[in-house]
Amino acid sequence: MTDSIYRLHHRDILCVCVLALLCLGVLMVDSATMRVTGNMSWHLSSDGTKQLVFAAVAMGVFLLIGRFDYTRLTMGSNWKKSPVTWLLIVAAASCVLVLIPHVGMQINGARRWLKLGPIQLQPSELAKWAAVLFLASWLAKPPVNLDRFFTGFLPTLIPVVMLSLLVVIQDFGTAALIGLCALTMLLAGRIKIWHLLIVIPPALMAGFWFVHHEPYRWRRMTAFANPYASPGREGYHMIQSLLSFSTGGVTGRGLGNGIQKLGYLPENTTDFIFAVICEELGLFGAMFTIAMYLGIVFVAWQIIRQKRDSHRDSLGAMLAFGVASMLCLQAAINMAVATVSVPTKGLSLPLVSAGGTGLVITAAALGLMYSVARTETDEEELTVTGSAAQANAGTTATSSPGLQTESPGSA
Repeated sequence: MTDSIYRLHHRDILCVCVLALLCLGVLMVDSATMRVTGNMSWHLSSDGTKQLVFAAVAMGVFLLIGRFDYTRLTMGSNWKKSPVTWLLIVAAASCVLVLIPHVGMQINGARRWLKLGPIQLQPSELAKWAAVLFLASWLAKPPVNLDRFFTGFLPTLIPVVMLSLLVVIQDFGTAALIGLCALTMLLAGRIKIWHLLIVIPPALMAGFWFVHHEPYRWRRMTAFANPYASPGREGYHMIQSLLSFSTGGVTGRGLGNGIQKLGYLPENTTDFIFAVICEELGLFGAMFTIAMYLGIVFVAWQIIRQKRDSHRDSLGAMLAFGVASMLCLQAAINMAVATVSVPTKGLSLPLVSAGGTGLVITAAALGLMYSVARTETDEEELTVTGSAAQANAGTTATSSPGLQTESPGSA
């Protein structure tokens, strides 16, 4: 029995999840920027229109990168000519430029953006995905012996550590995310555990120093223990976010009917957009959002399983693992911040929060995962076609003698 032409491939599931999250982002950003007016009809605000344009560009980039041959990202012995190496250089250079006064844009007390004509680039977005692509290509075909600590393991860490140190100066949350994702990828790459046990304590000590060195970061950590101790300062975001969840309930207030977005909940289009989703769409909206991210994890797991069974494409497996890890770790941290499960980090909800370059760069990374899934589907179809051809050949071979023996009898 032949397979149905309507069979849903893994790449189709990935495409549906990405498109659903982008559409959800357009709706919620537009809803979060609504204000009380006399016009009761639904219409896109200026921020909603801008988010729609960004989402359309991001979807186009996702599909375009999906046609890219991801095997060109292999580093190996020719690492100097690899696109990953140049991406690391560009990411590091942009992280340095953003720290220069009058070059990097300072918004809300943080210098995290570069002005490139009509667009604003956030170098930390480039840095985190450059770290993922570097580790995926390096661990897939390591040009060094990873079993050795000084000549193998440490050279693997140097580019990631350099990017993290450049990012942590202005964006501790993204630097911590890079470190956490790098840890998961190193474990997946079967790095020796005792190597990690050597570097983790110094990394934790450095993280503690960076938190304690900046007073506002330390106040956020202490306010997390008791938000109501400073309800008008560090605890304000957390209290307003909890109010959004409590008033949303199971079914929510309805799309556009949220109250906390009307000047009460800060950063309602970026860091705390998940609270707006839960207030207006309720538990069902939260479950839908989580399900879309889990769908991406499911596709990544299926890719890894297929590549692992074939023993032919470790780059595709590591790439799918790294992209899914970075995306879903960021989503999990954002939701944990909104539910006051962890201290405030300042990370957006991927593909949903308002943004331009970050949205497009994330979609490009997912496009690489789509490219891996597309290759997986092509290999599977070739296998099925080959099996069907062999079966048809076997049927023809067994039926031919029967036809030959019938001819003399009929004569």
